[in-house]
Amino acid sequence: MSFFSKVIEIFGLKKTDHLPYWLKISTESPQCTYYFGPFDSPLEAKALQMGYVEDLVEENARGISVELQQRSQPEELTMSQEDIVIPDWIYENLQQNNLQDRRAS
Repeated sequence: MSFFSKVIEIFGLKKTDHLPYWLKISTESPQCTYYFGPFDSPLEAKALQMGYVEDLVEENARGISVELQQRSQPEELTMSQEDIVIPDWIYENLQQNNLQDRRAS
């Protein structure tokens, strides 16, 4: 449990009947989305936000945007353009189309 979570719990500000908070940080270059959390409160998330952004800046990320979300845990905590998987049937259709185009020329 983080320091901020402990303070919130001590002062009775912790809610247990809601979804946790997550920081969604997106970068344009490289084209990635990162989820940081879960956090018990927006205050805790915002207090730690700058550290995550500083780490990305040090890694030369550009076009950084941050969004606070109240949601269930994301299936993937880090997603990049490279992580997009194209199903085999699409590749097969592309190959067939390329063969047909070559035969027509």
